Amino acid sequence: MEIITTHVNADFDCIGSMVAAKKLHPDAVLVFSGAQEKGVRDFFQKAPHPEFESLRIKDVDFSTVTRLIVVDCQHSARLAKLGELAQKEGVELLIYDHHPISSGDLKADGGIIRPCGSTTTILATLLMQRGIEVSPAEATLMMLGIHEDTGNLTFPSTTAEDYAVAAWLLERGAQLNEVADSIGRELTVEQVSLLNDLLTSLKTSSLKGVDVSVAHASVDRYIGDIASLAHMIRDMENLQVLFLVVGMQDRVFIVGRSRIPEVRVGEILRELGGGGHATAASATVRGFTLIQVLEQLDAVLKKRVDPIRVARSIMSSPVKTLPPDCTIEEARERLVRYNVSAMPVLSGDQVLGIISRKTVEKALYHNLNAVPISEYMHSEFYAANPETPISEIQSYMVGGDSRLVPVLDQGRLVGVITRTDLLRYSLGGEAIYDLSRDAIQVKNREVEGMMRRYLPKSSVEILHNLGRVGDRLDLPVYAVGGFVRDLLLGQQNADVDVTVDGDGILFAETFAAEFGCRVKSHEKFGTAVIVFPNGFKIDVASTRLEYYVSPGALPTVERSSLKMDLYRRDFTVNTLAIALNSQSFGKLIDYFGAYRDLQAKVIRVLHNLSFVEDPTRVFRAIRFEQRLNFKIAKHTEDLIKNAVKMDFLVKLGGRRLLSELVQILREKEPLQGIGRMASLGLLRFIHPSIELTPELQAALEEVRYVVSWFDLLYLERPYERWAVYFLALCEVLSHEQFWATCTRLAVSEHQREHLAEMRRQGEELIGAMERKLARQERLESSEIYFTLRVLSVEILLYHMARSHNPETKRCISLYFTKLHGMEPLIGGEELKRLGIKPGPIYRELLDAVLSARMNGKVSSKDDEIRWVLKLIA
Repeated sequence: MEIITTHVNADFDCIGSMVAAKKLHPDAVLVFSGAQEKGVRDFFQKAPHPEFESLRIKDVDFSTVTRLIVVDCQHSARLAKLGELAQKEGVELLIYDHHPISSGDLKADGGIIRPCGSTTTILATLLMQRGIEVSPAEATLMMLGIHEDTGNLTFPSTTAEDYAVAAWLLERGAQLNEVADSIGRELTVEQVSLLNDLLTSLKTSSLKGVDVSVAHASVDRYIGDIASLAHMIRDMENLQVLFLVVGMQDRVFIVGRSRIPEVRVGEILRELGGGGHATAASATVRGFTLIQVLEQLDAVLKKRVDPIRVARSIMSSPVKTLPPDCTIEEARERLVRYNVSAMPVLSGDQVLGIISRKTVEKALYHNLNAVPISEYMHSEFYAANPETPISEIQSYMVGGDSRLVPVLDQGRLVGVITRTDLLRYSLGGEAIYDLSRDAIQVKNREVEGMMRRYLPKSSVEILHNLGRVGDRLDLPVYAVGGFVRDLLLGQQNADVDVTVDGDGILFAETFAAEFGCRVKSHEKFGTAVIVFPNGFKIDVASTRLEYYVSPGALPTVERSSLKMDLYRRDFTVNTLAIALNSQSFGKLIDYFGAYRDLQAKVIRVLHNLSFVEDPTRVFRAIRFEQRLNFKIAKHTEDLIKNAVKMDFLVKLGGRRLLSELVQILREKEPLQGIGRMASLGLLRFIHPSIELTPELQAALEEVRYVVSWFDLLYLERPYERWAVYFLALCEVLSHEQFWATCTRLAVSEHQREHLAEMRRQGEELIGAMERKLARQERLESSEIYFTLRVLSVEILLYHMARSHNPETKRCISLYFTKLHGMEPLIGGEELKRLGIKPGPIYRELLDAVLSARMNGKVSSKDDEIRWVLKLIA
C-alpha cells in the first residue's frame, strides 16, 4: 500500500501538492495526518470535489504500507501518527518539499527537496516535464496551493518556476474565480477580534541593532489562518521582523515573517519544533503555556539574530578613483573600462567629490570633453564610516538618488557601497551571497561535506592550512574558479586556484616557508605557484580585474576586489568562490547567480560585450558546454552569433585560436564540439574551405573509432590525440593550404614541419601500399613495417581512419599490434663475435634479420645467427 500525506493543519499548498503527487503516483491513496485549516475545510464544504478522495487515517492498516509519500513537510512531529510510519524500517519514504533541506528530521529515500514558492510548483513541474495532463478541477486545486504560498505570486520567495506552472495550470482550465474566492477571504469575526488583541500587544524591541516585533494573544478556541493576520500586521505597521504567538486551547501557534537577512525565521522556529524559509515560517508547540513559549522565543532570538550589518561588511575594496584634473573624456574611458556608474574623485587622501557616468555622458553631449571633472563632480555627498549601519546608508541612497557612497576611516577612503551592493545585501543571506532567488542555499557545512566526499583527505587539510595562513596574515583567502564549480557538481578536480584579497605573493611565500614548499612568483601579475615536495601545485593570485583596450587584444591587469576579480571570468559557472579562512571556511560566494546556472545546466556570459573583448570565449563556451553536458544560454548563443557575424574572431591571434581549438579536440567527445563549432559558423576561422559536410562528419566518426581502438591497446605510445582530429578537419586542404593554416595558427615550427611533412609522406607511402594491394600483390610483414615505421602515430591513425580499403586498415593494425616493437634476438655483440667489422653494415644486417623474423623465416637466436652467416657468405 502507498500513502500520500502532509502535515497537520493542512493548507491549500498541501492540497495542491497531494493532488499533483496522486497524478505521479496513481496507485497511492490520500490520507490526512490531522486536521485541515479552516479555509480548506470551508472550500471542501461548499461543493463536492470527487478529484480529491481521501482515506481516513483510522482505516489505514499500517502493517501493509510499503511507501509513504510526504508533501510540504520534513518533520515527523508534524505528521502525528504517520510520523512513526515515516521512520519505520521497510517503508520507502519520498519527500516533496520547498522548505530548506535541513528543516526536519526525516531522511528521504527519494523525492525532491528544493527552494521554490510552493511545493505544488515542484510536483506540477514534474507533471509538465512528463507530459501528464490534469483536469480543470485538479488544475484549480493546484493553483490554490501556488497562490496561497506565494501570496498570489507576490512574496519574495516566489520564483519564475511558480509563474510558469501557474500559466500551465491556467491553460488547463484552472478557475481563478474559485482561487480568488478561497484565497481572498474576508476576515471572520473571530479573526477580527484576534487581530485587535495582537495589535494591542504588539511590541518592538531592538536586538543587536535589529528591530524585532512580537505580538501575542490567547483564545479559548481554534482560529485558523493566523498567517494572513501576520501579513496584514506586518504591512499595516511596516515591520521588518514579526512573530505572532497565539495560544489556542492546548497548543501555542507561532508565525514568523522577516524581510531582512539578519533574521532567518525558519532557523529560529526550527528550534521550537517548526520550520520554514528564511522569510516565512511557523511552529506549533504543545505542553507549554503562552508565557513559557514567549520566554523560549526570546532566548532563541537572542542567540539566533545576527548583529545589524554595517558598511564594512558589504563595501567594495580596493576602490578605483579619478584625480580632479582628469578630463570628461578620460573619465568616460575609465568608467567604461571598469564597468561602474560612478567613481570617487580623490586628491591625495582626500575625497573631493563623486563623478557619475550620467553626468559625464551629458557633459560629452555638450562637447565638454576636455573640461576637468572637478568642474562637474558632486562635491556635496554623504560619506559613511566602516561601522555605519546599512539601513542608514540605504535610506540615503534611496532618498537621495545616489549611486555611490564612499566609506571613510579617519578621513581615508577604504571602500565604496553601490546600489548593487545594497541590492545583494537586501536579497542575500549568510550562506550564499547571490542575486538569484531560486538558487539552493548551500551552507558552509554542506560545502565541507562535499570537500570530504570528493577530495583526498590531504587536499582538504591543505585548504584548511591555506585559510590558517590567511588568518595569521589577516588576508581573506578563497578557492575559486573551475575547482569550485567541479566540487559543487560532484566531480574531482585537482587544479586548485586560490585568490587572496591582498598580496598574493607574500601569502604564497609565507605558506611555502611554513610547509616546506617552493614558490615561483610573477611580480608583474601578482601571481605565484606553490609547489609541494610531491609535485602538487596550487596557483595563487591577488584579486585583480582585467580590461581590454580593443576587441581580441590581450587583457590589461590591475589589482581589485574579489567581486571584480570574479567578474573578469568568462562564464557565470566559473565565478564561484569558497572562503578558506577559519571563521568562514566553506562559505560559498556567488555574486552572479552561478549556482543557479549550475542547477539549470547553462553556460552564460557575465556581460554582453564578453565575446567582443575576448573572442576566445566563444570556443570556451563550446568546450564547457560539451564537457559539462550543459547548454549555452539562448542570449549567450545570440551574442556568439553576433560576434561571428561581426568578424571579431578575425582579430584573434592564431596562437590563441589554436590553443582553444586544441583543447576542444582534446575533450573526451570532440565530435560534439566540432559539430557545435560548425553550427555557429566557426570552422571558417580555421580555414574558409572547411565545412562539416556529411563526408567530413563520417571521416570524423571513423577517427573517433580508430582513436578509441588505439587507446584500448594500452601500447603506452605517446601521441597527440587532437592532431588526428585536426588532420581530419583539414582533409580538404591542399598541402600548401595546410601549411599556410598551420602557420597562421602559430603551430610551433617543429610541429608544423612534422605534421605537414608526415601528411605528405603518409599520402605517398600509404598510397603506394594501397596501389599494391589494389593489384592484389602480397605484402610481406617486413614491407609493412619498414613502410610505416617512418610515419608518426598521428599520421598512421589518420590514414587508418580515412582509408576505405579494409586491407590498408589491417596492415596498419598489424603494424601497431604486432610489428612495432619487434626486435631481433641478436645484437651488435653477436655480430662482433662473428668477426664482422662494426659499421653501417650492422644496421643493414639487423634489419635483414628483423625482416626474416617478421616474415617467419627465423624463430630462434640460432636461426638468426645462421641467417647472418648466410647473408655475409
